[in-house]
Amino acid sequence: MTQQATTFDAYPVEVEFPDIRPYAAGNGDIPYLFTFDSGLPGPHVMINALTHGNEVCGAIAVKGLLDHGLRPRRGRLTLAFANVEAYHRFDPARPDASRFVDQDFNRVWTAAVLDDTSRDSSELRRARAMRPVIDTVDLLLDLHSMHEKSRPLIVSGPLDKGIALSRALGAPADVVVDEGHPEGRRMRDYDGFGDPASARNALLIECGQHWETAAVAVAQDCAARFLLHAGVVDEADLPAGWLRPLPAAQRVVRVTEPVVASSMDFRFAGPYTGLETFAEAGTVIGWRDGQPVVTPYPNCVLVMPSLRQMRPGVTVVRLGRLES
Repeated sequence: MTQQATTFDAYPVEVEFPDIRPYAAGNGDIPYLFTFDSGLPGPHVMINALTHGNEVCGAIAVKGLLDHGLRPRRGRLTLAFANVEAYHRFDPARPDASRFVDQDFNRVWTAAVLDDTSRDSSELRRARAMRPVIDTVDLLLDLHSMHEKSRPLIVSGPLDKGIALSRALGAPADVVVDEGHPEGRRMRDYDGFGDPASARNALLIECGQHWETAAVAVAQDCAARFLLHAGVVDEADLPAGWLRPLPAAQRVVRVTEPVVASSMDFRFAGPYTGLETFAEAGTVIGWRDGQPVVTPYPNCVLVMPSLRQMRPGVTVVRLGRLES
């Protein structure tokens, strides 16, 4: 069975995609990016939306903070819409098509790639425009959503400081520790964010399925918690109703390996959407080019399985070991 024969669940678009064109000018030299300085000591905190153009929950949260008139009491606050060109191409009839224009915006974040003037794309141009601000950010929250309907999760990156920040945030309940993607580096791992010797830190939140109402509530809650943890605002400054109850506990899943499609001939053994856990090592979870793909250890967790963006060389699922 090949990818061409696969039938995907059609998730309804439950939320309205807001018109962000009124924010096009930004408040500086970078379109769709706003930085506010309190004039008092404190960290530079950034909340970023639309790393992928069809992931609307973050855009709703960032728009909500801008419309609320949020300003930092301490330090600086940056609110940004990233891949706006892809966002403006969203079509409800083809909702996955506007993830990016030319290449994944979240795979270009190394100095070598950004400095390579022989390379050009819509996403590289936008990343290069945003880079001078991101280079000054101490704490970054990057709001994402997922292809499949799964519980929300934190992507902490591979470092202890990312796990500690996830614990301090307290939500969502699942924390995924990983090295990133073989196709390129994410914004949350860029420069000091991915350096264990640097105090700079970042989290990526997968808030839920792209277009479900519940993902918006997760994005709002995590944005509020991140700002409070950073100390740049007080709770009374936040929009009413954004904070939700904390989960009873968090668990940490450490990714040990990606499963990469070598051709278009890949299928899963079940209708997996994410965080499924298999007690036995050697459990068949899918087939790649006709050969079984099995769990390498007990209590193996599937992290964000999806075939919607599959092509040779792309990760279709990551395998994780439950740590706590």
